[in-house]
Formats: sequence, structure tokens, C-alpha cells
Amino acid sequence: MSKTIIITGTSSGIGFVLAEYFGKKGHHVYGLSRKFTESQYFKSIPTDITDNDAVQNAIAEVLKTETKIDVLINNAGMGMVGSVEDSTKEDILKLFNLNLVGSVQMMTAVMPKMRENKFGKIINVSSIGSEMGLPFRGFYSASKSALDKVTEAMRYEVYPWNIDVCSLHLGDIKTNIAENRVKTKVSEPYATVFNKVYALMNSHVGDGTEPLEVAEYIDQLLTKNKWKAHYYFGKFGQKIGVPLKWILPQGTYENLMKKYNKLA
Repeated sequence: MSKTIIITGTSSGIGFVLAEYFGKKGHHVYGLSRKFTESQYFKSIPTDITDNDAVQNAIAEVLKTETKIDVLINNAGMGMVGSVEDSTKEDILKLFNLNLVGSVQMMTAVMPKMRENKFGKIINVSSIGSEMGLPFRGFYSASKSALDKVTEAMRYEVYPWNIDVCSLHLGDIKTNIAENRVKTKVSEPYATVFNKVYALMNSHVGDGTEPLEVAEYIDQLLTKNKWKAHYYFGKFGQKIGVPLKWILPQGTYENLMKKYNKLA
């Protein structure tokens, strides 16, 4: 049975692959991103999700054709690298405005129709890095962690209407995310170690999981009746970092992370 699926951030990368994947399977897919994207498999609606009026207009556009919204995949987001000390208020607010506020505005916009139909599934695309503060990615980790906590809270609030929400924590996925990251000024005290960590970061993305595998994983997720709050998808070496953080002493865990990131 075909579903109505709204996906954000569909102009490239994971979002584009997701939109085409579900469109090819016969679902009614609407892709929201800032620029129009040509595809025979989904309808592109140019939308800046940080602009609430634009979000409301996009959902109204969908509902001109559709009688229901089954799935929202909040995929749009950006990375940010640099030291905590060097990050500016403007950079931090820009990041949280997209990664947190934009996703919340999308959820708010689809909720009335999902509540009316007493059904809906919302996937907030998060990161394995939301579970720990990553060196030179502190604010990215923080923005995704904030979205995780909102997701947990919302699960309590919307379950009476048979609406399910989860965080999907991804490891490194092979996309062009490096080209779209906010890169803050890196001051002299951090420059040498930052350059080493940044090169490693980009190599991890280059060796990452293919976006199509993410699409197949989400497809399986959509067949489940009840969701857990958190799902983790990526290479074992990255996923294992989450339970290790829960069970290891903080100092031991930090030493492992320093080695993994070539800081020690």
C-alpha cells in the first residue's frame, strides 16, 4: 500500500537517495529542500525549513493532493567543525536553527493531519555523534543531541494518536557533507591538531556507508508496528562507541576517543 512520505534535505546526498528510493517503490514522495530538484520519482517543493511560513505553505501544497501524511523524515541538516572557543554566536545559532528548530517546525506542521488520521511516523535523522561530544564537532554533537531529547519528549506527547517518533543515529555516510559544513575560524593554538582531526574526519566520510543502505534500513523500520526511541546505523567501529560510553569510566572512554581521533 502506497504511503505519503515527506522528506527534507532532498537536493543531494542521503535525502535525494531516500526520495528516489521510496518514489521508485510507488510511494507518494515530496522532497523539501531550498532548491528545486529534478526527479521523476518525487515531487520537489522548494522550502527553507528554517522559515515557518515556508514550511506551512509546503505542507498545504502537499495536502492539496494528499488526504494523509504517513511519514516525515527530518533529514535536512548541516555539519559544523571547529573548536568550541573559536565558534561564534552567529555560527551556533545558524546550526541550531536548521538542525533543531527546522526539524521541530516540520513536525509541528504535519501533526494536525497525522492526529486527524490517528496515524503517523516521524524519523529524525540524528548522528552517532549526538551521544558524545566529538572533538572539533562539539556544537554539531550538541545540536543533534538536542533533537534527540525533543524526540524523546515528543514520544510521550503524541502516542495517544498512534503517532510514533524516533531518532535514527547515523555513522559516517558516503556523501558530500564535507562540502556543506560550516567551518569556523580555527585559531593558532588549535591549528595543528585540528588539521589532523579534520583530515581523518573526511577520510571516515569517504569510507562511509552507502546512502542506499540507509534507505533500505529505513524501509525495514517502516514495517515495524512500534518503534524504540533510538536506532543506530553505521559501521561497527562507530556504533560500538555508544554502549562503550555507557559502561566505561569517563577517563578510559576519553582515552579511547583520543586514540580513535588521533589526538594521542
